[in-house]
Amino acid sequence: MKTIIKLLITALVAFLLSRILNGVHVADFTSAVIFAIVLGLLNLIVRPILSLFSLPITILTLGLFSLVINAVIVLLAAHFTTGIKVDGFWWAFIFSIALSIITSILESLLFSNKN
Repeated sequence: MKTIIKLLITALVAFLLSRILNGVHVADFTSAVIFAIVLGLLNLIVRPILSLFSLPITILTLGLFSLVINAVIVLLAAHFTTGIKVDGFWWAFIFSIALSIITSILESLLFSNKN
């Protein structure tokens, strides 16, 4: 259940960010949900491979290259999803940073372990 809620949060944030950022276009909420699923699968399968191959440059840049990997994953997810269009790398870069920050904040608010 927690995974489904996280996917819906990602989809909602992606949908709302597309209304704010001019370079990211999401047709409807259904496309955003499919985008969130594809993004999750790519983060599960492709991201570890990219992180392994880019480990030396990630170390040299003190981890900042992982932001580039995030942008590439967003571009791949947009490529595989109909109804989503990202106008370029820099829009994907900005979108991925905003998506990561906002979803992290919302998930920490929703899933905080208050005992």
